[in-house]
Amino acid sequence: MKSLFQNTRRILLLAALLVTCTTLTARAQDSRIQMAHLDHLSAKATETVDVNIDERLIQTAAKIFNDKDEDEAQIKKLVAGLKGIYVKSFEFANDNEYSTADIESIRTQLTQGSWSRLVNVTSKKEGNVEVYVSMSGSDINGLTVISAEPRELTVVNIVGPVDLQKLAKLEGTLGIPDLGVGPAKPKTKNEQ
Repeated sequence: MKSLFQNTRRILLLAALLVTCTTLTARAQDSRIQMAHLDHLSAKATETVDVNIDERLIQTAAKIFNDKDEDEAQIKKLVAGLKGIYVKSFEFANDNEYSTADIESIRTQLTQGSWSRLVNVTSKKEGNVEVYVSMSGSDINGLTVISAEPRELTVVNIVGPVDLQKLAKLEGTLGIPDLGVGPAKPKTKNEQ
């Protein structure tokens, strides 16, 4: 009788552990959005960027960064807790090569769960930029940026804990374009 009770207790403990692990994994993946439906735009695009860096690849890439280089050490710290970085960007020869339905399919995902729109910039000349964050309590556990210009569509999805102040350090690395979340970078002589 005693061994039956111990076995039942172990099975219940194991089941509770599995449910907890599954719940934690599901929460971490809640901030990942699906972008595969945008792949059809590759046929129309003059340039396509498709970045899929999962947690395993982030950890591998973090090992490459040099701890002695201050910038690389900061990037290594920032990406250490991330679960994924996903980018799809399409550049077109003509205006409006993508449809509003392509963008709406992303926005629909961002109206569910813990997502909130943080920024919405609209310009008839330059296009629209939207920034969404996924919150877990008071912590950001995901970030999505949609940049829809007349000849370019870019969607960036970062899964995992995001520190907006440190995020600017990732711009221009790991396939992440300039998101405009950090302070303005000084112009070089060529840009002036």
